[in-house]
Amino acid sequence: MNSYPKIGVLALQGGFSEHIRSLQSIGIEGFEIRKKQDLNRTIDGLVIPGGESTVIAKLLDELDLFDGLKDKIDNGLPVFGTCAGLILLANRFHAINVAVKRNAYGRQLGSFSIDAEMKNVGMIPMVFIRAPYIESAGKDVEILSVVDGHIVAAREKNVLVTSFHPELTSDTRVHEYFKKLLS
Repeated sequence: MNSYPKIGVLALQGGFSEHIRSLQSIGIEGFEIRKKQDLNRTIDGLVIPGGESTVIAKLLDELDLFDGLKDKIDNGLPVFGTCAGLILLANRFHAINVAVKRNAYGRQLGSFSIDAEMKNVGMIPMVFIRAPYIESAGKDVEILSVVDGHIVAAREKNVLVTSFHPELTSDTRVHEYFKKLLS
């Protein structure tokens, strides 16, 4: 029996395969969550990837996944949301006390990459694609990164969120940071 952590990656839309690849590269078993039965597997953490938050929210309801995931998150399951995952964790799951500005960096053509500092991680490459940012954060939210005056990474209890897509780079340190939240 293998003792690797098992992370479910919501695989309804967006960059789920890239997250699974990043997780596997650091010794974590990543598996797709596509239907309600997938929530019955042993799960040590959850990743909600980027994509289109409205579409993902609709599919969560249509596939009857929302309540099961919300219950797990509310009961302390570590969860990592990138881009649309950030929006969903803030606005739909109410799992992190932040206000989010959707598509804050404009259209697809406004996408960009930058190297910036993330607390507890270091200087890392950040890829922003039609990204949101955090406009404000509650008192218990730890701000992990600010780019051009905007909050782009934060953590509250079992919830880690980023505006950017660490799964689109070869740098695995954000995923490694999430791995530390599993213990």
